Amino acid sequence: MSKPSQPPVNRNESFWLEGPKSRTYELGFALRVFWEMFKGLRALHFTGPAITVFGSARFKEGHRYYELARKVSAHIATDLKLTILTGGGPGVMEAANRGAREAGGKSVGCNILLPHEQVENPYLDKFVTIRYFFIRKVLLVKYSYGFVILPGGFGTMDEFFETLTLIQTRKIEDFPIVVMGTEFFKPLRDFIAFMAEQGTISPEDLDLILFTDDPEEAVTHIRKYLFENYRVVKRKPSWWLFER
Repeated sequence: MSKPSQPPVNRNESFWLEGPKSRTYELGFALRVFWEMFKGLRALHFTGPAITVFGSARFKEGHRYYELARKVSAHIATDLKLTILTGGGPGVMEAANRGAREAGGKSVGCNILLPHEQVENPYLDKFVTIRYFFIRKVLLVKYSYGFVILPGGFGTMDEFFETLTLIQTRKIEDFPIVVMGTEFFKPLRDFIAFMAEQGTISPEDLDLILFTDDPEEAVTHIRKYLFENYRVVKRKPSWWLFER
């Protein structure tokens, strides 16, 4: 698999507190956003129905959460015949892509351009590299029929709660979320229950979340919501549009 060229990290893009820039710069930014979105849509349109796996980039092979991601992804690929989609990097993402690849399933990544930590893992059948986090998150949700959350840091929590918010506000409906790593997530689970007690969220907001460490239970939960609520559609590329 050839390695695509990656856009350079633009340090100027981090200076958001400068406020509005020139009209020319803002137009260029809008065009870059459009191109990144178009590139992502074109790359992932034919990945097939997918389950997105979120988790830390920092766990190494042999770590229990690395191996858990690897195992549950293999079950999803084997039992549900679904593509495993991740952020394309190391750690849990690598483990999930690896589990799918080893089980004979399809493994796809939506990588992010960072100055450190994020390099596409070697277990991807296909990947696209994105400059902006918000576009990457849209793509990881758009092509998914469900989500598996494993332990991680700020990025994982951001992805987890944004997905929960989309479900709560009914921007997406009846999409299963499986949270794995029950010991790691216990304080967060308790705090979510506390929010429900305080009335800042509704108890039914959590109906689609399953906390488990059992890959088979995770697959059963995903299957229940997936095949009860959605018609899984697979599309074929058109040669005359140079799609693949």
